[in-house]
Amino acid sequence: MSLHRFAVGQSIEFAPGRLDATATRGAYTVVRLHPDEPSDREYRVKNAHDGHERVVRESRIRLVRPAGLGWPPAALG
Repeated sequence: MSLHRFAVGQSIEFAPGRLDATATRGAYTVVRLHPDEPSDREYRVKNAHDGHERVVRESRIRLVRPAGLGWPPAALG
């Protein structure tokens, strides 16, 4: 059994695919982890701006890193 990459409460960015034509791209918060799917784990997420909730696949989201907390890393040199 594989684990979810994201946890409840984390801020993520959703990038809709071709079949998600009406979905809003942008910042969401993970509100629930769905049971494991063999192909792609799913999450219930809530839009940070309008509060709309939707179910998204893990392959369509990425972690949003808070600004000012060492991200992106400073250039070495």
